[in-house]
Amino acid sequence: MSLFKKLRDKVTPPRVNISLFLSKQVFYLGDTVEGAVQVESQEEFDCTEIRCELECIERVRRTRRVYNASLKREVEQQVWDSAVIFSARPQLAGPLHVPEGFVQSYQFKILIPPGAQPSFKSLDRVVAWSLKGVAAVEGRPDATSKTIEIHVSPPLQIQHVLSTVSCKYCGTVFPQSETRCPNCGAPRTAQ
Repeated sequence: MSLFKKLRDKVTPPRVNISLFLSKQVFYLGDTVEGAVQVESQEEFDCTEIRCELECIERVRRTRRVYNASLKREVEQQVWDSAVIFSARPQLAGPLHVPEGFVQSYQFKILIPPGAQPSFKSLDRVVAWSLKGVAAVEGRPDATSKTIEIHVSPPLQIQHVLSTVSCKYCGTVFPQSETRCPNCGAPRTAQ
């Protein structure tokens, strides 16, 4: 094996296409994410595992005071703190030798905890669920699929009852979190 090929293999993942297929597009808390990871290889390599990674990450914007050396004083700065709320990495296949031209699909099922956070985006807080497929390779970078963001909603019965209200005056349906009707401007009444 040439020195150039050894160096290239240390910094590049194997030439493999990894695709994700989901059974549906919207999921609910307590639901099961079902789908398949398809692996198509254009080169021969040894794989330590095929897995799927589901993560829920919460990002919150905060104001912090930091010392600015050029101004010689503390200044307020906007920063984003992030935390992993949920993570699952089920193994779909163990160690295997992947020949060139290999095509295989692996089914997966991952339970979303009922007490987890649903997807949410605002100016100062983001809760995002992401999913990707991985072919892990020892001694070189892992081959991964594109990371896709999935939408996780509250359970249907809670979402339907709590999420919307209708205006007493004009009948417009709007989110319960709003205090005024977006159509006529009337204050939301208790319903």
